[in-house]
Amino acid sequence: MLTLTSPAKAGACEINRPVRIAGLDWDSNRFHAAVTAFILEHGYGCKTETLPGTTIPLLTGLGRGDLDIMMEVWKNQLTEAWEKAEKSGRVQTLGINFPDAVQGWFVPRYLVEGENALASGLRKVADLPRFKTLFRDPEEPGKGRFYNCKLGWDCETVNTKKLKAYGLNEHYVNFRTGSGAALSAAIASAYKRKKPILYYYWGPTWVMAKYDAVQLEEPEYDALIWARLKATDTPQNATAYPVAEVFTAANTAFIKKAPKIAAFIKKYRTSSEIISKALLHLRENQSRGENGAARQFLRTHSALWSTWVPGDVAARVRAALK
Repeated sequence: MLTLTSPAKAGACEINRPVRIAGLDWDSNRFHAAVTAFILEHGYGCKTETLPGTTIPLLTGLGRGDLDIMMEVWKNQLTEAWEKAEKSGRVQTLGINFPDAVQGWFVPRYLVEGENALASGLRKVADLPRFKTLFRDPEEPGKGRFYNCKLGWDCETVNTKKLKAYGLNEHYVNFRTGSGAALSAAIASAYKRKKPILYYYWGPTWVMAKYDAVQLEEPEYDALIWARLKATDTPQNATAYPVAEVFTAANTAFIKKAPKIAAFIKKYRTSSEIISKALLHLRENQSRGENGAARQFLRTHSALWSTWVPGDVAARVRAALK
């Protein structure tokens, strides 16, 4: 009996206080924080705390040692802040959580493929002027409507500049939604009614998993053109969004105190597709929350996450899932 029950007994945690995880305020990070907490609690015998907040304050907290682990670091979105934190020597990247975060402009697949496709010739952003009547804006019917992201987000600024650079301002209304939820609701409504919609979106998200979309082609990503686009309000050229690597990171002092936990976080690796599906599960089972989505992921992707941890840790996690 002792042999049968021993996997459920967690090992001793490397630190004698809760491991503090950054609770960044978006779905994918909340999911990763829940997965990480479950493995730490049941596999490593640790207590955990997930501290909610926005990126810059939590990054500052990571540097101060108020936080131990950050499961999503989007370096391309906070270049200056991250470089400053890293140069201080107080934070370090550990690994790549997922290497394929995407952003772009999308249309439903039913618009461009199939016998009754209303926009069968639409493949590129450069084709959009020909199809503006299809995406007619109800307030300015002489133009199409482009659904941008929330006003104030970095993506909203970039998309606004792209509209200028691509010469689309005279053809499309730059429609900013009041929130991320309003954007996803507009997309859901269009798909439900099989109506035309042109929108910006990003992944990993539940929207990317649920709706079958086609990303419109843009000029291939060019680092120099991208830098100029970001630096000016009157860009002459634009380029596709870069495919982003999203990193895991930790406080440097914590890495030294808890090398086994750091090794686990370093090996933690997923993909945009896997996370998008997990977030769709979370969306469709909201009553179970992030912890429910984490358990579902751990049950269905054992072959993946068991490569992140030693065998005895994996055995304890599997026992806890039962």
